[in-house]
Amino acid sequence: MDLNLKDKVFIVSGGSKGIGEGISRVLAKEGARLVIATRSQGSVTEELADELRADGTAVEIAYGDLQDIQKCKAAIDLALEVYGSIDGVVNNAGVNDGAGLTAGPDAFRKSIEVNLFHYYNLVHFALPSLKKSRGAIVNVSSKVAITGQGGTSGYAASKGAQLALTREWAAELLPYSIRVNAVLPAEVMTPLYRKWLDTTFEDPGSKERQISAKIPLEQRMTTAEEIANMVAFLLSDSSSHTTGQFMSIDGGYTHLDRSLT
Repeated sequence: MDLNLKDKVFIVSGGSKGIGEGISRVLAKEGARLVIATRSQGSVTEELADELRADGTAVEIAYGDLQDIQKCKAAIDLALEVYGSIDGVVNNAGVNDGAGLTAGPDAFRKSIEVNLFHYYNLVHFALPSLKKSRGAIVNVSSKVAITGQGGTSGYAASKGAQLALTREWAAELLPYSIRVNAVLPAEVMTPLYRKWLDTTFEDPGSKERQISAKIPLEQRMTTAEEIANMVAFLLSDSSSHTTGQFMSIDGGYTHLDRSLT
């Protein structure tokens, strides 16, 4: 499907691994131009960029820890310097760090810093350009914001705040026709998820099957590409009257009755 994203410019935070990589690949397939904002320096990021460039995609990498406000500004500045405009921001970077109630105030504060503040900072610095382009913002949240998980207070608080910001920004940016939406992944097989399975459980395969069996639609995990397809749709003119929405791409995991499995 041609979503009319050719030559549009998007910032994707955490865009070199996992769900972020999926988003970068789908946007590249649609002909978009990318700035991948990541702290992941090394062969994985470079190989992804080289692969996308080989297929004709314009890709820039903004390296740096997005906890640093100036690194957020630098990512936006890079996009404007190279491409001259910004059509959308995909806030995706973050990690479920397990900062629960027993972890203490310092761990909780750090978790909020890692998972929330850069969502605001990137949009703040991109806003003048987004107003000119009448662009779009997609915040990648999590089903944890809706369901809770246990043992991850900082991550859950951050993800809930991302949903609140989605509605707040959708309201604030109405005069500029800037649409703001969120996607809420649940069980998505990424390299980080695979590592968690393989390092936590004696029988990772059994645990994976146990989790998948609870997902109503097809008893399988969501793919990063399926999340990315929704992100691309929400960035596109095909969703031109959609704003302030929370989209759960999870095979019914969050909202359907588990008895269906």
